Amino acid sequence: MITKELIQSKFKSIFQADPIVVRSPGRINIIGEHTDYNDGFVLPAAIDKAVYIAVSKRADNLISLYAEDYKGAYEVELDHIAPTDLHWPNYILGVVDQIQKRGFEIGGFNLYIDGDVPLGAGLSSSAAVECATTLALSELFELHIERLEIPKIGQLAEHTYAGVKCGIMDQFASTFGKKDHVLKLDCRSLEYEYVPLVLDGFTIILLNTNVKHALGDTAYNKRVEQCKKAIAWIKEKYSTVVNMRDVSVAMLDEMVKDKDAEVYTKTRFVVEESERVHEACEHLKAGNLVALGQNLFASHHGLSKEYEVSCEESDYLVDFTKQFPQVLGARQMGGGFGGCTINLVKDDFVSEFIAQVSPQYLAHFGKELTVIQVKTDDGTSVL
Repeated sequence: MITKELIQSKFKSIFQADPIVVRSPGRINIIGEHTDYNDGFVLPAAIDKAVYIAVSKRADNLISLYAEDYKGAYEVELDHIAPTDLHWPNYILGVVDQIQKRGFEIGGFNLYIDGDVPLGAGLSSSAAVECATTLALSELFELHIERLEIPKIGQLAEHTYAGVKCGIMDQFASTFGKKDHVLKLDCRSLEYEYVPLVLDGFTIILLNTNVKHALGDTAYNKRVEQCKKAIAWIKEKYSTVVNMRDVSVAMLDEMVKDKDAEVYTKTRFVVEESERVHEACEHLKAGNLVALGQNLFASHHGLSKEYEVSCEESDYLVDFTKQFPQVLGARQMGGGFGGCTINLVKDDFVSEFIAQVSPQYLAHFGKELTVIQVKTDDGTSVL
């Protein structure tokens, strides 16, 4: 278990200084996938797995980083930061770049990073790193960065230094998460509503396929471009349309369907997925977990067959759950191409469910399935 004291001790052994320690959680997304960069709605929650960042000032102009997961160090002069092939420092350096671009003055610093958010599982370890780094540097250099700016800085850091055109959901959920609640987030206005997550005898179980996705890959960014293409066609007639958020299925039928069948299928998924977020909130408020589960299955069908961002392993796991009435719903979660499925499982069935699915997955794919049980938690904070 990671504690503030453990982080402080590790930091001191490397940098011989007393640090400020910040914790930023990973996130799950109940529903609303690939709607965030389309200005739509999402329904994430912060979880009890987090990234921890410790920082202290230096007397010189050096940024000195150490990542526990990689047992690796990286150093660069503050005036010479740039994206690196080493990859992991980019999420930190991208934040430094954004802070400087906003006119804030910072000096050299030491930074240590550790965490228990599984890497590559679609739980947004990268967003947690960005948000933790932003708050840590704000505290260290007394920048007083406004809380709403934290996810914005994180998102732009990911765009510019990691090369992923992500929406703002992950960083927002990491920053603003609230225990026992999900966030209904409007990704355009950034208005949000806390919706109580009352699972009443059910548990959220994540099944990590252990298929590693690299979201910087062409497929994710290609979806972003396909959505932009549809918008350009629709704007030829409907000038008020800005993003997929403003689009109806009727508009797609009229302006996109005959031009490009693939773009039509992809963008129709986005419109329908955003609508599922509204439905899911109503189901949660009404305590109708069965209907929520059906939303999850419908979302996965769209992700797999329409948006085509699933993978064989995720499809297998979701199909496998359908034989059990004790599993109300399941779907692939995150950007896609691997990572986790999210499953709504009856409390007293969890052990049996794991006992059945794990060996079947191993036999079918020759790889281990990692089971992660999560609870909701609070957002980014100084410990």
